[in-house]
Amino acid sequence: MFNIEPYYSWRNLYIASQDELSPFYGKKYSEFEFSNAIYNYLIHPQWDEMGSSTLYIKILYSDYNLGFCIIELMGEWNDTLYNDIMYFERNIVEPLIDNGINKFILIGENVLNFHSSDNDYYQEWFDEIEEGWIVGINFREHVFREFENANLDYYIAFGGKFDAFNWRGYTPVKLFEKINDLIIKRLTP
Repeated sequence: MFNIEPYYSWRNLYIASQDELSPFYGKKYSEFEFSNAIYNYLIHPQWDEMGSSTLYIKILYSDYNLGFCIIELMGEWNDTLYNDIMYFERNIVEPLIDNGINKFILIGENVLNFHSSDNDYYQEWFDEIEEGWIVGINFREHVFREFENANLDYYIAFGGKFDAFNWRGYTPVKLFEKINDLIIKRLTP
């Protein structure tokens, strides 16, 4: 797992550690020191810790004018044992919302498992963004089914056109526009 890096082709456009409004502002990274692990497996040092011992993230892009961010996830999303959503919501989502973000694109192709608990933090997140949305793209089929079984698809849009989505072929703003168009079409009767 140590060779799975966060997507880096947008680094010329955005770096979370250089964004004064980012929860990771000022963070220093090492390319050589592997200090984080998921269970006994070391992970690439570019992944950001958010408080969970099994789920790591990378804010790939934030645009405060358009009110969106793109977050890539890595590991096991475990609400049952580790309450990962609480760490994610409190340490990442809330600071972003406080700075005008209300649309979240979650990239889940490196989320290996999901274990649900209650929906309170998802509902809180959903309620706080009012006119915004949360979209999960490219989650593995079994992970998507677990989200669905936990009724999280009420809060996070998954599946359909959000599966096997070639997001790397877009710039961040074009990706946002494409996802926003899909959400509008999904909500329009």
